[in-house]
Amino acid sequence: MEVLAKEGIDAVTMRRVAQELETGPASLYAHVSNKDELAELMLDAVLAEVEPPEPDPARWDEQVKDLVRAQIGALVAHPGIARVAWHIAVPVTPSSLHQGEAMLALLRAGGLNLKQATYASDALSLYAKAYAYEASGWTWGEIDAAEVSERGEQMLAYMRSLPPESFPNLLRIGEFFSAETAAERLDFALDVYLAGLKVVAAKN
Repeated sequence: MEVLAKEGIDAVTMRRVAQELETGPASLYAHVSNKDELAELMLDAVLAEVEPPEPDPARWDEQVKDLVRAQIGALVAHPGIARVAWHIAVPVTPSSLHQGEAMLALLRAGGLNLKQATYASDALSLYAKAYAYEASGWTWGEIDAAEVSERGEQMLAYMRSLPPESFPNLLRIGEFFSAETAAERLDFALDVYLAGLKVVAAKN
């Protein structure tokens, strides 16, 4: 985790970690089978920072949003960990299991049955990982801001060269995509999704 914090995820190799521990790479294999397992354990350590709430049926929806935000925050706080989370389809470590159980418990407290809660949790997890992956890229410089800006200008120039009546809405949405609106967009998506889940729960 120290190597990660100082140099990023790409620097976390078995050899680099062995150097930090003043030992040889071979000795690490007595504890982890490969770099992928090491990365998954690092993800587990990051998720352990997120404290799941005790389900409250009166405010389960706010608890779900708070938990998603906390998970995203933890992933983004460590350079490259969001990428690890994105590439591991189903992490099965103590902290990831606790996070999964916590989310299911909150959704069940909201009135969803187990099948509905499972599907809802899966969608929330995918959205959180995707959001964290993109946010991490901006936060830690994995996304080249200058390149994105240049590409954006090229796209805008192309769109403006087309007949205005062809894309009357697309040509006006640029103002809604910026670093300043990132949190607002996340909140909007969670609010809309939770509103839908409440409708589903009310039918049970």
